Amino acid sequence: MRDNEILSRIGELVEEERELRDRLAAGEVSSNEERARIKTLEESLDQCWDLLRQRRAKRQVGDNPDNAETRSVNEVEGYRQ
Repeated sequence: MRDNEILSRIGELVEEERELRDRLAAGEVSSNEERARIKTLEESLDQCWDLLRQRRAKRQVGDNPDNAETRSVNEVEGYRQ
């Protein structure tokens, strides 16, 4: 996945999150449904940002950014801040 594709995916996930919060406010989904989906969206966003960072780091040191791979949710979510 190229940088522009990752950024596009990030935009889609952010838009879905916004729509989900709007649906919650309108009473179209329960808070439990919203929480579960938000968790999944946040994990996917973290994976996208991680992949984008990997690609940028590889490019910066002269490696091929296409060699970057999406890491598992457990790995990405386990990073220390």
